[in-house]
Amino acid sequence: MIESLHISNYALIDKIDIDFHPGLNIITGETGAGKSILLGALSLILGDRADTKVIRDSNRKSIIEATFSIKNNSTLESFCVNNDIEWDNEQCILRREIAPTGRSRAFINDTPVSLSQLQSVAIQLVDIHSQHQNRLLTSAEYQLQIIDNLAHNEELLKEYTTRFNAFRNIVKKLKSTRELIAKATSDEDFMRFQLQQLDEMNLIAGEQAELEKEREILSNITEIKQHLDSILSALSTDNINALSLLKNAADSCRQLKDVLDEGESITERLESARIDIQDIADSLSNYDFNLSANPQDLEQIEHRLSNIYNLQHRHNVDSVEALITIRDEIKAKLNAIENSDEVLKQLESEAKQAQKHALEIAKQISVARKTEGEKFASTLKERANPLGMKNLQCKVEISNRTYLQPNGIDNVEFLFAFNKNQSLMPVGNTASGGEISRLMLSIKSIIADSMQLPSIIFDEVDTGVSGDVANRMGEMMQSIAKNIQVIAITHLPQVAAKGDWQYKVYKEDNESSTNTHIRQLSFDERVNEIAIMLSGSNVEETAIANARSLLNQK
Repeated sequence: MIESLHISNYALIDKIDIDFHPGLNIITGETGAGKSILLGALSLILGDRADTKVIRDSNRKSIIEATFSIKNNSTLESFCVNNDIEWDNEQCILRREIAPTGRSRAFINDTPVSLSQLQSVAIQLVDIHSQHQNRLLTSAEYQLQIIDNLAHNEELLKEYTTRFNAFRNIVKKLKSTRELIAKATSDEDFMRFQLQQLDEMNLIAGEQAELEKEREILSNITEIKQHLDSILSALSTDNINALSLLKNAADSCRQLKDVLDEGESITERLESARIDIQDIADSLSNYDFNLSANPQDLEQIEHRLSNIYNLQHRHNVDSVEALITIRDEIKAKLNAIENSDEVLKQLESEAKQAQKHALEIAKQISVARKTEGEKFASTLKERANPLGMKNLQCKVEISNRTYLQPNGIDNVEFLFAFNKNQSLMPVGNTASGGEISRLMLSIKSIIADSMQLPSIIFDEVDTGVSGDVANRMGEMMQSIAKNIQVIAITHLPQVAAKGDWQYKVYKEDNESSTNTHIRQLSFDERVNEIAIMLSGSNVEETAIANARSLLNQK
């Protein structure tokens, strides 16, 4: 339930802090006092789009914060833990901030969150039922959701979704495979020609880089040999070379071993250097010996590279490895063509099996929906009868489709007749706004009896009714409030008197601005407020007596 609500710098509200209670909380006030402003602020908590026009003072941000009491909400706890959102077993605090720049920020328990995360949590905590939501009753999707909720189809629907997705994925694979095979078949001759060219090349991964290196060497062999000759001359072949000089130095150092403290060590180091130089000279000499300038070798390399480059150009790639990949893909496509009948037969069999598995669950869901649909229609008629709809006829028509859909195989449609001898018709074609409001209130009461709902806020759901019907609607809200917290905005004294708590929204002017306020009323203040609702601003003793009577009846 909503424990408290804080709103600051929002529209006509400078600052409001209000506590709510379990049971039926009634909000009253004159038209234009700001009741809709409260709902607008709460809608931001539910993730509605923020607008800088609502910011009262452009020098500071607008803040809406609601504190909810929560107990044993494992679904909510799991969501928060999985999304690294701070969790408290007793309270959940939702906050929305709108900066003057238009930037909006959302928080859950002081953890910054995305708007979609805020919506996911808020929808589990509060349900704002307004005239706009009444239009949902004409939606086939909403009607189906009502029946599924009452039939407790959650687990079956989860299982169905898993099986339906598996069926849909295999159907997509089957379709794409058919398209691929069809396209491949039309290109088969050309692909075989391409494969022949690629196979004839006997491509080897890494060979292009090796060939380009060999070409570079053979193209510059004269210059390379000149450099090798210069190196070898310096190291070993000239009359005066590094090897002979190092040998002489080592011999001379040996003669000084008795004089130099490190003579023996230096001699060993000179010998080691001479051995390293000798090894380098031998390696370069062998390389020079094996390096031949055979024009045929260069010609063969150029020819091979030219063929590789031509293939790369045709296939729009730049490496031998990419050509090998293309070759293997063509082979796979041709193999698929050759085995296409078997492949398609296997996929079709898998699709039929997946469809069968999904259909098994869909049929179970359909049976539960039909059973619940009959029960719901009967209960709804009973609930709506005291609300001035004594001639109401109701039917939940559930027909099976011939194909699977994300929500099963059923078409669900609520049909109503509000007058005698009237044919059953979809609600949008036959009901007035007031009738739809009363139907929705009746539906909410049915749902509240069978499952745990979040706090409900009714926004003038009693518009267009009066007298005994208004009294019955108040009683129905009372009944719902036995199970969950209800906050109702109303203009009707009969409904207001049914509340466990009552709040008044009002405006006050100061020298520079108009401000909207809300406060909880005492019993005597409630008497006066309901008397005003009964008789207008000139309150008479009769109206006060009537107000006391209404409150005492509660």
